[in-house]
Amino acid sequence: MNTMTLWHITGWEFAALAFAALLVGFSKTAVSGANTVSLAVFAAVLPARASTGVLLPILIAGDLLAVATYRRHAHWPTLWRLFPAVAAGVVVGTVFLIWADDAIVRTSIGAILLLMAGVTVWRRRTADTEEDPESVTTPSGRLKARSYGVLGGFTTMVANAGGPVMSMYLLSAGFRKLGFLGTSAFFFLIVNVSKLPFSAGLGLIDGRSLLLDLALVVFVVPGALFGKWAVHRINQRLFEQLVIAATVVGGLQLLLR
Repeated sequence: MNTMTLWHITGWEFAALAFAALLVGFSKTAVSGANTVSLAVFAAVLPARASTGVLLPILIAGDLLAVATYRRHAHWPTLWRLFPAVAAGVVVGTVFLIWADDAIVRTSIGAILLLMAGVTVWRRRTADTEEDPESVTTPSGRLKARSYGVLGGFTTMVANAGGPVMSMYLLSAGFRKLGFLGTSAFFFLIVNVSKLPFSAGLGLIDGRSLLLDLALVVFVVPGALFGKWAVHRINQRLFEQLVIAATVVGGLQLLLR
């Protein structure tokens, strides 16, 4: 990674990155999946591959704040069933990054996000009743968890874009707002921390990228605080619509860039 480019950003570019960091905090405590906009901003200001290494520590900071806020609402049976599949997806994503160029990465992730959003909307319109999160214990629930887990691990490793995939899974499993946020908080904290050695090994994280992170991470905190305030003022239906909309926007911006 040519990290020297990280030192050549202008004041306006730094402001854009700061706004994206603030949005990370908001997405972690309010509307999961909204940080796909942050992904787009980082990739626009920095070299695309380098941007994933810079963004990862910012995401971890947001995850820590989300866990501190919603730790009591996590649904651990779902998490335990997701992790093995996610680990497989991370490995596949690492191999994919070794040979794939930026265009292939963007197209692949964008297509996956739009597909997941479409499937979720269709499932929610055709379902007679909401599923219970415990449905992950059924054969169909386990298959769905594994499928989404592999996709989530792949997309989070390749482009830090696992949030929308897992958002679609948690919505399709019938999670309510706080359970959704608590479960996703622990999920992404564990997954993102586990990605650090892979990203460092690929040269996506080094001392210079971490110094830029140090300058940006302070903006995550006000975003998280605003998200914590806003989430209690958003009803369940609007919450779900915002999550799906953020996923569609993220998928489109990756395909159209």
